[in-house]
Amino acid sequence: MANPTSRHSKSRRNKRRANWKVDAPSLSTCTNCQEPKMPHRVCPSCGTYKGRKVLEIAE
Repeated sequence: MANPTSRHSKSRRNKRRANWKVDAPSLSTCTNCQEPKMPHRVCPSCGTYKGRKVLEIAE
């Protein structure tokens, strides 16, 4: 198995890692309470999904 013969510099290593950015999660608004939520998931504030009450949220 081949092994590197010489060490790569820090700048060369960091150039390779330049695209490791974390994207912000996409958010949609709840149709019931207009709070931001993740798409295709139950709303954490009111407990509805696609207009139906799915979870009972204790306030």
